[in-house]
Amino acid sequence: MTDSTPDSAASEYAVLRREGTSLVVERPAAGLPRVLHWGADLGALDPSACSELAVAISRQTAPGTLDAAWQLTILPQEADGWAGRPGALFARQGRPVFPRWSVEEFAADGATLTVRAADAAESLALTATIAILDGGVVTVRHELTNTGTDAVAVEWIEATLPAPKAVDHLTEFSGRWTREKAPHTGPMPRGAHVRQTRRGRSGHDAPHVLLASIDAPRDRSGEVWAVHLGWSADVTYRTDRMTESVAVLGAGEMLRPGEITLAAGQSYETPVCYFAWSDGGLDGISARFHRYLRARPQHPKSPRPLVLNTWEAVYFDHNPEFLLSLADTAAGVGIERFVLDDGWFMARRDDTKGLGDWVVDPAVWPDGLEPLAERVHERGMEFGLWFEPEMVNLDSDVARAHPDWLLHNPAHIEHPAELSWRTQFVLDLANPDAYAHVFGQMDELVTRLGIDFIKWDHNRDLVEAIHDGNYGVHEQTLAAYRLIAELKARHPGLEIESCSSGGARTDLGILQITDRVWASDSNDPVERQDIQRWTELLLPPELVGAHVGPSPAHSSGRFTDLSYRMATSLVGSSGFEWNIAECSEEELETIARFAALYKEVRHVLHGGTVVHGDVRDPGLRLHGFVAEDAAEAVYVIASIVTLEDSLPERARLHGLDPDRTYRVRVRKEIGDTQYGWHHPEWLSRGEVTLPGSVLGTVGLQLPPLWPAQAVVLHVTAV
Repeated sequence: MTDSTPDSAASEYAVLRREGTSLVVERPAAGLPRVLHWGADLGALDPSACSELAVAISRQTAPGTLDAAWQLTILPQEADGWAGRPGALFARQGRPVFPRWSVEEFAADGATLTVRAADAAESLALTATIAILDGGVVTVRHELTNTGTDAVAVEWIEATLPAPKAVDHLTEFSGRWTREKAPHTGPMPRGAHVRQTRRGRSGHDAPHVLLASIDAPRDRSGEVWAVHLGWSADVTYRTDRMTESVAVLGAGEMLRPGEITLAAGQSYETPVCYFAWSDGGLDGISARFHRYLRARPQHPKSPRPLVLNTWEAVYFDHNPEFLLSLADTAAGVGIERFVLDDGWFMARRDDTKGLGDWVVDPAVWPDGLEPLAERVHERGMEFGLWFEPEMVNLDSDVARAHPDWLLHNPAHIEHPAELSWRTQFVLDLANPDAYAHVFGQMDELVTRLGIDFIKWDHNRDLVEAIHDGNYGVHEQTLAAYRLIAELKARHPGLEIESCSSGGARTDLGILQITDRVWASDSNDPVERQDIQRWTELLLPPELVGAHVGPSPAHSSGRFTDLSYRMATSLVGSSGFEWNIAECSEEELETIARFAALYKEVRHVLHGGTVVHGDVRDPGLRLHGFVAEDAAEAVYVIASIVTLEDSLPERARLHGLDPDRTYRVRVRKEIGDTQYGWHHPEWLSRGEVTLPGSVLGTVGLQLPPLWPAQAVVLHVTAV
């Protein structure tokens, strides 16, 4: 639509609206469009209202800046008077390129805006696509094309959107192996602030999501603006809090020098950048991302199976007779997917040999894996198998035959310790021959064994990753995407989990082609409480693997009750990582009861709205899952340390319909919860019936839970 008012006759506006979110974008007389508003739905603004909005938020030219008045464009640069981080940086034959974009197309179709611009003098073309998807999630993607004859080096192109000047807190994430997704909240940094990962994968310390908020973010209240990059390798996350502009959030692929150089006619398309706004706190951000993900055509639709993975059960000690027996035990307690982990292929008795040789080792499996796969299928379970397709050991047939297939700095291969990581190297999947080798071996096994599920691991960072003499992280990542997508296209129904030493690759890029992620190699339920809470900020529970491990936990040595481990597993896509053949009869009976409980309530866990409790005690955690019609809910209330007060706070059960009455039952299939001297009557009785208004406002009195104890509540409308 074109504005016809005298003051802005050359401007054109697009108003994108969906699910409570809107963007108002202005196309000025010159230069790229600018976002006037991103956040709450402003309604169906007509051109006159858009023009008045532009006037209402515009700034005059201040002394000491460029003489032309300006607003931030969708790709801010120095020519806009912008002193923050440029939205893009290019060079041609060693000289900087400063585009002067002329918009040739500004077309809105529903909740999608397409902008095409060009700079004839610099021989560049830009296509920007901005869309509001299901859940009100905003996506931004740019594509740059070299329309000239000389090559163009792309240093970076980043998607950005503005947030109000009032945002004063920034929440970022970091972490480490077995302690992923650790949040940190502090004052919004002044100036241009950058977080980068340079690991060739997202990394355990990945930024995950940046959250800008007015005041410190809370679970259920307050405005929050969020950004996430759907890319599984090197990334840049950015905020700009400049004195002369509104705040800016953004992200983009972190490119190494010369990694993207466009010859004549070539294009570079950025990864999709996802933005979400909420006036309902962190849970509002989660609700938007979860609705978006669940609306995708490829989102898992079948009930998420209860899994047994063999890693912490047997490690590399593969004994076919025992594993056949373990499969029988698993089926007997209600397991629905049996996954054989690392150790089944050639020479794989430890982690120093065999990667890249995806052939069943006859020394360990003289009859092949067919008997195990057949037994698993006969017992009504799915059969899964572990691979690490992007990696290779030097002690392997493939590495000995094809040393040129390694993705590394060839100048240092004579000193393997300089580049190896856990004694493994990276296989260059951008090499067509290496790609064909991996695909061929995996395709043959999936076909022959009827594999239903692949645990796809990625256990090292990429260091000096050189492909054809240049940095190769970008091409390696795209090749891995293609390999996963091609396997799934060849085998409809095949599901793939993204594991990367645990949770080092859990972004929305990998989840466009995989079916779930492994949140962490830590099965310590105390650590898992927060790992899973912050992973589900972005991902709904059905996409997050959450297993019951042994006690003590192999990653931490911590002892915990079986009931607590099960309650923690319940908040994700549940399973076991444990030699349950060693369990007592009593433990096996408890596991069977838990399996039945999981199957009974997983439609709520994996389809409901996720809520959290905004609890004050730092030792408490409250995860809730409320069915879409609010007729049913499940809440898991857990402690991680001793609670502060002898009379703890009440647990408010958010998300219920205040006008309905609910029966709250304590589900004791997992066993009894241990707590101290204060015994609330409702808990002793095992149930209580109250209106949703009371449960959500007054709440239920909690007992002084002992450390690492949990209560599972099942709420149904009456």
